[in-house]
Amino acid sequence: MSLRSICVFCGASTGKSPIYRDAAVALGQLLAANSIRLIYGGGAVGLMGVVADAVMEADGEVIGIIPQSLKDAEVGHQGLTRLEVVDGMHARKARMAELSDAFIALPGGLGTLEELFEVWTWAQLGYHQKPLGLLDVDRFYSKLSDFLDHLVDEGFVRAPYRDMLQRSESPQALLKLMTDWTPIDKARWAEQTGS
Repeated sequence: MSLRSICVFCGASTGKSPIYRDAAVALGQLLAANSIRLIYGGGAVGLMGVVADAVMEADGEVIGIIPQSLKDAEVGHQGLTRLEVVDGMHARKARMAELSDAFIALPGGLGTLEELFEVWTWAQLGYHQKPLGLLDVDRFYSKLSDFLDHLVDEGFVRAPYRDMLQRSESPQALLKLMTDWTPIDKARWAEQTGS
């Protein structure tokens, strides 16, 4: 699968450990080295700012999407290839999804999780066939992954939908998983949901 633009969801904080910042830099450098455009939430702070700066410093391309109401609060990044200001969070997420060929979640908080789960739900419903990945920095997402497996075990999520979410501690390995990923075709999706 050809990945020209990847949307990265991540925190407006850098977290407690420098390992999260290091991972954001590594991911940004990898995207730039592979001529993959970064699409993200447009902030200059936290891991959002770190990954954007890493792409820009490596001569890559970055498009930020930020709501007007958050532009000042999140300190909209002024050094991007392009910063788009939109009306609200729904418009932000829709625009990021529209511009992206895939989605990666770095460590982050509630907003990061909400964005990831929304695009994952859209994939499950057949609204898109774009790969999704967790950059599992220092096993940041291991407990979440265990819970997702629990959802499958308890019959609330079908295994093929669980398998849509790729996971690796290495940016390079995650990018390879996502490039090699094969989407669920519509006929298979309809059969599995009984529709």
